[in-house]
Amino acid sequence: MSAPTPILQFGTSRFLQAHADLFVSDALERGEALGRIAVVQTTDSAESAARVAALADGAGYPVRVRGRLNGAVIDREERGRAVATAYQAQRDWPRLRDLMAGEVRVVLSNTGDRGYQPDPTDDARLLEQTDQAPRGFPAKLLVLLHHRWRHGAEPLSLFPCELVSRNGDQLKAIVGALAVAWGLPDAFQRYLAEGCVWANSLVDRIVSEALHPVGAVAEPYALWAIERQAGLLLPCTHPAIQLVDALAPVERLKLHLLNLGHTWLADGWLRGGRDAGETVLQAMSDPVLRDGLEALWREEVLPVFAALGQGAEAETYRDSVRDRFLNPFLNHRLADIAQNHADKRQRRLAPVVTLAADLGLTLPQARLRAALADG
Repeated sequence: MSAPTPILQFGTSRFLQAHADLFVSDALERGEALGRIAVVQTTDSAESAARVAALADGAGYPVRVRGRLNGAVIDREERGRAVATAYQAQRDWPRLRDLMAGEVRVVLSNTGDRGYQPDPTDDARLLEQTDQAPRGFPAKLLVLLHHRWRHGAEPLSLFPCELVSRNGDQLKAIVGALAVAWGLPDAFQRYLAEGCVWANSLVDRIVSEALHPVGAVAEPYALWAIERQAGLLLPCTHPAIQLVDALAPVERLKLHLLNLGHTWLADGWLRGGRDAGETVLQAMSDPVLRDGLEALWREEVLPVFAALGQGAEAETYRDSVRDRFLNPFLNHRLADIAQNHADKRQRRLAPVVTLAADLGLTLPQARLRAALADG
């Protein structure tokens, strides 16, 4: 008899393998997880199919954790053992319906940049077609939740892990709108809106490389910040999981320290006509760039966080970012970071200048202003 899988996960990405799935694996060893995970391949790609085949036996996979943590170099291998089985949505749809009507208590997802886009070919007729999965992820979720509701199963907690601001709210709105468009009963719409708990969360870990057929290479740093709300059922407890009252302060740290640092280095790379293949690590090895970034953080960014009441937290986070930028195993090219540079400058740098003014700070912020100037 197969082990119960109270966690149903949409997406087989290397990111989830080295993030949420690994957290659940660690927690299982301590008896602090709901149980094991069933993963669902939502695309038809050959690469995803190979991962599903490798995950389906439940034997686990390697995660090579390589980088710097608290100033020390880390290079170790961990083993993810939380995934018990794997399914392909189209092939295994009847089994997925059965799972959702019974043992599932938590849903995770990481479905890619376009995962939230409904497919126009999906419609309400799919509710009765037990052997045919919808094409779009929102419709897949709607059909499975409707099946769960019709079988009297209690509402569950959903944890979207896509890099979308307030991802839980957004996915809830999309699935809810689809339920309205399909003319589904008011009682079911209340089940979606008031019964199920749609978690807003922010995920952060650089997972730089996939291992084949399954597994990943990841940095030591990992964060899963989840906004606290009534009725929320976590898949596990883990040091990397932070329950917070609001995500905005966490998002601000990431955007205006890590992302800002990347964009400031990329700006120097663009303006200086530096080597086309230069990486973040190489830039951090240049005393001029390194000293400039350290001064930028210290003099132009951290005082803003201090005025916001996040001073100590921001300094600790800055130290972790420095370790991540000095990762000797990561080839993070500045050319890649510099894509869509003008937009990134406005999102990552400009708000720090605006915040300083709004808070009444008299900071020159000369480096930020120079990076924001057209060039």
